[in-house]
Amino acid sequence: MDFGIALPTAADSWKVVQRAEELGFTHAWFYDTQMLSADCFVAMGAAAVNTRRIRLGTGVLVPSNRIAPVAANALATLNRLAPGRIDFGVGTGFTARRAMGFGAMKVKDMEAYIAQIYGLLRGEIVDLGMEGQTRKIRFLNPELELINTRDPIALHLSAYGPRTRALTAKLKAGWIDFVSSAEHGAREIEAMRADWQKAGHALGDLQATAFTLGCVLQEDEPADSERAMAQAGPRAAVMLHRAADEALSGLKPGTTGMPSKGRSELDGYIALARTFEPKDAPYLENHRGHLMFVKPQEKRFVTADLIRATSFTAPEAEIKQRVDRLRGAGYTQFTVQLVPGQEAALADWARIRQAFK
Repeated sequence: MDFGIALPTAADSWKVVQRAEELGFTHAWFYDTQMLSADCFVAMGAAAVNTRRIRLGTGVLVPSNRIAPVAANALATLNRLAPGRIDFGVGTGFTARRAMGFGAMKVKDMEAYIAQIYGLLRGEIVDLGMEGQTRKIRFLNPELELINTRDPIALHLSAYGPRTRALTAKLKAGWIDFVSSAEHGAREIEAMRADWQKAGHALGDLQATAFTLGCVLQEDEPADSERAMAQAGPRAAVMLHRAADEALSGLKPGTTGMPSKGRSELDGYIALARTFEPKDAPYLENHRGHLMFVKPQEKRFVTADLIRATSFTAPEAEIKQRVDRLRGAGYTQFTVQLVPGQEAALADWARIRQAFK
């Protein structure tokens, strides 16, 4: 089983990626969440020239936020710096779009975008729609070798729903799933494997990556300790952010992943979110700190129960059991997100990785 790290991108993320490579991690995924973190392609370029083996991926890029020729050029540029080590992770955009007040983009538009990216990387002429017009585009000077379109760039889709899972299978892409627990992950991959087989692929060809946050607890350390709150609390808070988005849009907030007695925390946070300013853009405050830190005013709603239910927060032996269950269910990679300021947790997760060599 491969082990990776995910990063809310910082300009100097290469430092922790370099250390992860030394510790035997195989993948580093950089969040493409403008307005929240640094630019992923800038940071990946620095990581590319400071590492030798670890794979570097967008985790994940959102098509609406980068036009296809710009994204294809960036991927090919990285591929020149780290030939054959680049992964193109892509999704319809929960975090990056919600942080600007938009919902997820349409799956069919993402499929068209992926086709444009790979058409350009193959040296083809593709149609690009922009400003109400359609124009033919292609890379004009590939022979100068300023970029690398020869070595393969692997495709991975962040896919939680039936339509995106079906597209993952159709494109025979890698699959990225954000899991809250081993039980949740096992259910998710069962659905993905069914779509994969329906598309006529061998199950052994499915590359399935489980993303999570968590904290390797010390003996008798509570799940809402200061350390656990910093490392895993942001994942629990995201569940509240999502529910508030839905409630403020007039929808019934989902409770998937919430502990059975977590409704009071959910209702309390939604009530808080209704006070966010500016009134015409509450998402600006709602998503501040998203997957990075727990805001002081939301901390009272991020309980130990919620942290345990939404993240891999447990003693080391129990986390190893959970990861083993994911491996047994068919996941081929386990990736843990490191929270800004908590990079030292990499050593804890390196011990988990050692158990699966």
